[in-house]
Formats: sequence, C-alpha cells, structure tokens
Amino acid sequence: MNHGWVTAAIGVLVVSVCALGTFGDPQASSEPASSNGSASPIPAPAVKGVLVPIDGAISDVTTESLKRRIEKALSDGAEVIVLKLDTPGGQVSSALDICSYLKNLTQAKTVAWVRDDAYSAGSMIAVACDEIVMSRSSTLGDSGVILGSPMGAEAVPEELKAKAESPVLEQFRDSARLRGYDRLLCESMVRSTMEVWWIENQATGEREFVDRLTKRARIDDSDPANRGVLEKLASLGKTDESTWKLVETYVDPVTQTEVKVEQPVVSSTELLTMSQSRAHAFGFAKAIVTTAAELQARYSLSALPAAIEASWSEKFVGWLTSMPVRGFLLILVFLGVYVEFNTPGVGVPGLAALVCLAIFLGAPYLTGLANVWEVALVLIGIGLIVAEIFVIPGFGVAGISGLVLIIIGLLATFMPEEPGRSFPIYWPQWEVGLAGLKTGVVTLGGSMVMSLVGMVLLSRYLPQMPYFRGIVPENPTPSGVIPEDPYRGLARVGDVGTCESALRPAGKARFGSMLVDVVSEGEFLDDGAEVEVVERYGNRVVVRRAES
Repeated sequence: MNHGWVTAAIGVLVVSVCALGTFGDPQASSEPASSNGSASPIPAPAVKGVLVPIDGAISDVTTESLKRRIEKALSDGAEVIVLKLDTPGGQVSSALDICSYLKNLTQAKTVAWVRDDAYSAGSMIAVACDEIVMSRSSTLGDSGVILGSPMGAEAVPEELKAKAESPVLEQFRDSARLRGYDRLLCESMVRSTMEVWWIENQATGEREFVDRLTKRARIDDSDPANRGVLEKLASLGKTDESTWKLVETYVDPVTQTEVKVEQPVVSSTELLTMSQSRAHAFGFAKAIVTTAAELQARYSLSALPAAIEASWSEKFVGWLTSMPVRGFLLILVFLGVYVEFNTPGVGVPGLAALVCLAIFLGAPYLTGLANVWEVALVLIGIGLIVAEIFVIPGFGVAGISGLVLIIIGLLATFMPEEPGRSFPIYWPQWEVGLAGLKTGVVTLGGSMVMSLVGMVLLSRYLPQMPYFRGIVPENPTPSGVIPEDPYRGLARVGDVGTCESALRPAGKARFGSMLVDVVSEGEFLDDGAEVEVVERYGNRVVVRRAES
C-alpha cells in the first residue's frame, strides 16, 4: 500500500513537470507535433484583399475616386488594400491629399504595388503606404519639381523653392519616419542637389546611407585623422566598429546575382530613380511581386484580389479633359454660335453651344485643372460681347476686351496652378504649366481653324440637304426677293398708256386691259392724255406726257 502512494505521488510529479514544460515554451503549445515528431507551423489565417488601380495622371478626380473605392473595400470587409500603380505623376495637391488619407487609414493594411512605373506623385503615394512591392520590371522615384520657362529648363528660383518643395519634402520625410525608409534617399527623390553614399561597417556589417560630408569623415583617405586610424589598424591587421567602407555589391532579387554598386548611389545632378532591384536593395521594395497570385501568396489572401475599378462617370470626366475631346467641344461651340447668329430666334444650335461650353469648363473644374476665376473670366467676356452687340453701338473696347478675356479664360483651363502665385493671371514658369499652355494654344487654334472650315460647309452645302434647311436657310436669289408684280408685266418703263382721269399729279392710267395707279413727274395732265412710263419702283409707276 505504501508503494501505491509512492507510485501515485511520482505520477503526479511527472505530470506537473510536463505541464510546466509545456506552458514554459510558448511554441510547444501553439505548434502541434507532426507525425515524425517535429513541430509544424500553423498557417496564417486567410484575409480578404482588394486591388485598387491608379492609372494615368493623378488629379482631384483620382483623389475622390480612390477614396470612394477604398471606402467600398472597407465596407466589404477588406483587410489588405493593394494600390496598383502605373502613373507618370500629376497634381501635387491631389497627391498630398491621397497621402494624408492613406496615413490616417488604420482599418486595413495598404500596399503599393508598382506594376509598371510610379513617378513623381506616384512615388509619393507609394511611400505613404504601409508597404511597397514591385514587379520584375518597374520603376520608382523622380519626384522633383522641375522648373521650365520659354527659354528651356532652369533651376528653381529661391523665392519659389520653399513653396514648391517644402510640402513634398515634408510628406516624404513623414513617410520615411512612419514606414522606416531612409530619410536621405526620400529627400533625394525631390532634391537634385543631394549626394548620397552607401557605406558599410567592416566589423558589424551595418549599412548606412550618408551624405558627402559624413562619408568623407568616416572613410576618405584624404581626411588626416581618418588616414591615421586606417594606417594603424592596417599595421595591426585588425578593424573595429569605427572602420567603414563603401558598399561594393548587393544581391539582385530578380536574378539572384551580385550587382556592383556605383558610388555615389545618388549624384548631386540627378533625382533618385530606382528600378525594382535597387528599390529592394535600398529598403523600399519589400518583395518582387509580378502577378496577382504572388500577391495572394505573400499576404495570405483568401482569394485572388478583385479589382475595384473607377466608375464610368469618373473615367468619363477624365476622358472629357483630354485634348481631342476638348478641341471637339470648342468646335461645336463655335459652330453653334455661328448657326445661331445666322438663324432667327433662339434654337437648338445656341442651346447646344451653351451645353458644350459648360462641359468644356466643367470637366477641368471637376478634375482641379480649372478654378472659379477662369470660368468667371469666360462668362464676363461673353457678357461684354453680348453688351457690345445688343447695347453698345459698333465694335469697340467692350467687344475686344470680352474676346481677350474669353481667350485667356479658355487657355487658363489647360494650365494647373503654380506655387507662389497670388494673382490668378500669370505667365507659367513650371514645365507642367508651359506644357498645359502649349496644349491650350494648339487646341484652341486647331478648333478655330476646323470651325472656319465647318462654317464654310454649313453655308454652302448643308442648306441643300432637306434635314438642315430649317437650321441654315438657303441664301435668297434675286428673283426670290423681288415682290410679285401686281400689273402682270404691264406698265413697265417705256410702255405707253392713256389717262383715265386727270393727273394732279397722281391719278389713273390704262395700259392695255390693266388700270394702273400712276404719278406724273409734276406736270398736271388731263383725262385722255397719252403718257409714257419713265420709272418703276415696285407698285410705284412714274409717267410723263408721251411725245407724238
């Protein structure tokens, strides 16, 4: 019996020790043993992910579309939101709004998938996401503000530099702090005067991006203090944590081969632009992801991420701001005004012109390309021209001023705002502004030429078509404007008749079978006198005494 108690006590002790060992090792409790006795990891739970494409130039329409699609994804229970980027950039203000929105988004993980290229504003959006992945052939970077002028590219003036670069730089710095990117590299995407070197600690293997002064202080032989340290360590055949060298190679994640590093990694004459391999080596791209299936595997998604595309109205507004469409709208405006002024009343052509003008001005206003003042300039110009036509006689100051205001307002709708401008009317200095002005001039000039051709066709050919006769009436012929002859071909100049009454100086005379109202040249004639027609103006017949 004593042996039984001893055996029971030993059993309890063994069970307790096993239980303590189990709870003391967290992995022992969370990883079940496999059939061969080794622990097998538990797969991560599947999550729902969605794909939100951002294509083309970024504008205010992009901002509102992106917010709408992300809110829809969140309402559907998405936990991973992948922004598929393929954009050359766009408006700074729109990109800043998107970045602030993404950084305040805490309900889901945001991933920037650089599928092709993410330049300028696209790079700013990418680094604002929680994580960046890139395809096997893609590019990230080049977010500098480039100044242009009619004489070519120029440096950013000092008075505009703070306005132009400060918001973008601060956005990149904030993203570097939040997402763990190197601050110098982020700034070098914006500033072309920065020089960045990649150095490595020979003892610890730590790698760091430094500016030119820091690199010189640490490893340049030209520095006397540094040279002395290096010579002493070399003589002793050892190194310590204060010894640094330039990074020579990195492993390309695509080819799995070593790539030689060209130093500096960012020169003082360029903006940082990275391929997928450099972006991975520099710590921006966390992985190389080329297909949706690879996205699903990396983020443990329950299914291939479904794309939430922009709505038809959002795409339609973007389509309306394209140069061919805006040029066509201008042609319709000019032709509508021409037809309206050549037809009586206010009809379909005038209404069509107003609708086309509203679309021409409204579409860029919705995308952030045009402002209220530009629309106001066009409306004021139209008002001045209308006043010149219907109120002020002639065509003078009001009409010319209205025409100038309309041209300025129309051209301004092609140009984005420039930082540092307090007055709405200005000559653009930035490259994007100059490009917009050039597009506006080409569009407006081309539309006017095409409109002139259309006016010629309208006046010459369309009146002959049955459907368009009511729109543009046919030009009248001389016979069409002559009133009907009440005397049926009689009483013409040279005809001779007989007075049926005394002419004092008006009276009646008979020409053949027709009794005609006549008037003499001033002479009084008696009844029965023969008279000859000397003038004829419609119904007015002037006669004199006929010569015998």
